[in-house]
Amino acid sequence: MKNNAKKLVEILEKEELTIGSVESFTGGLFGKEITDVDGASNVYKGGLIVYSNELKEKLLGIKKELIEENGAVSWPVAQAMAINGLDVLGVDICVSFTGNAGPSTCDDKEELGVCYMGIAFNGQIWSIPLRLSDLDREQIREVCTDAIINAVTSILAK
Repeated sequence: MKNNAKKLVEILEKEELTIGSVESFTGGLFGKEITDVDGASNVYKGGLIVYSNELKEKLLGIKKELIEENGAVSWPVAQAMAINGLDVLGVDICVSFTGNAGPSTCDDKEELGVCYMGIAFNGQIWSIPLRLSDLDREQIREVCTDAIINAVTSILAK
C-alpha cells in the first residue's frame, strides 16, 4: 500500500490538489496511509471518522431518513459522505468509506464484507462497491483503503 499512497501524494502535489477522507469502518486507515508519506501535509487536509450514524448526521449533515431508508452501509450514504465531505473538509477530492467489516454487521440491510466507497471530485462522484465476505476485518479494511488509493490515482492519471 505504501508505494501506491506515495504515488497518489506525488500526483496530488503535481496537480496542486487537496484530498480529505470521511471514514467509517476503516477507522482512519486511509488517512494513516496517506500521512505516512513524506510531503502528505501539502495535499491531505484531514479527515473525519464517523463510525456512528449520529456523527454522520451531525458532522456531515446526512439526513437521518437517508440512513434509515438505505442503511448506513449503502451507496447513497457513501455518496452523501463523499459529497458533503468536500465542503466540510474544504478539499478538492473527498473519499468515503462505509461497510460491514465484521465480525458483526452495523445493520441488517447488508451482509458481512459489503463495503461502499465514494470519490467526489470535480463535480463527479465515483462508486466502488465491494463484497469481501471471505476476508477478515483487517483484510477488508486494507483492501478497501488500497482500492480507493488506486482508484483516485487512476482518475487523476486520465
